[in-house]
Amino acid sequence: MPAQPAARDKVLDAFASILVTQGERAATFDAVAAEAGVSKGGLLYHFASKQALVDGLLELLGELAAADVADMRSVPEGPVDHFLRTSAQSDTAFDRVYVAVTRLPQDIYPQARDALAAAHAGWHAAVEEAVGDPVIARAIVLMGDGLYLEASRTGDWDPDRRSRRTKDARVDELLELVGRLTEPAPAVQGGN
Repeated sequence: MPAQPAARDKVLDAFASILVTQGERAATFDAVAAEAGVSKGGLLYHFASKQALVDGLLELLGELAAADVADMRSVPEGPVDHFLRTSAQSDTAFDRVYVAVTRLPQDIYPQARDALAAAHAGWHAAVEEAVGDPVIARAIVLMGDGLYLEASRTGDWDPDRRSRRTKDARVDELLELVGRLTEPAPAVQGGN
């Protein structure tokens, strides 16, 4: 039998879920405690204030983004392939945390903007290291953003798996394009 998640993790997951589904105003201590299945006292034991809860979520985003960048750099297919393929997904725990942070009002929680920017900077750095060109790296990151938006809009699950094949084919096409963009230009033969 798998171990039950720790109360702190359950609270952060509940906070993220409420942010994603109902927005920041609905993410009261009472609602988060109820969603997590803990007492309000149990929630307050781990997070004494709403700011502490936000800080915990931002810390979690930072950990997940750092792990994603480490994965990008370690997979045999390389950072670009990993980045584009995972950008075409919208149904992971990481995605829920990422979207939850985007739902925080950034005028009240400007550190949310900083946490999102840090995640993007990590992805960009890993891609740039792989392709060696900051402009091409930025284009690849923007491609990933587009794939993520499409996955978020259309969902990842399709009972016939046609949607998944189409997404895989789109990613394959983008990877082919990236390959053409990053190929060295042919040497020009000098004339007489």
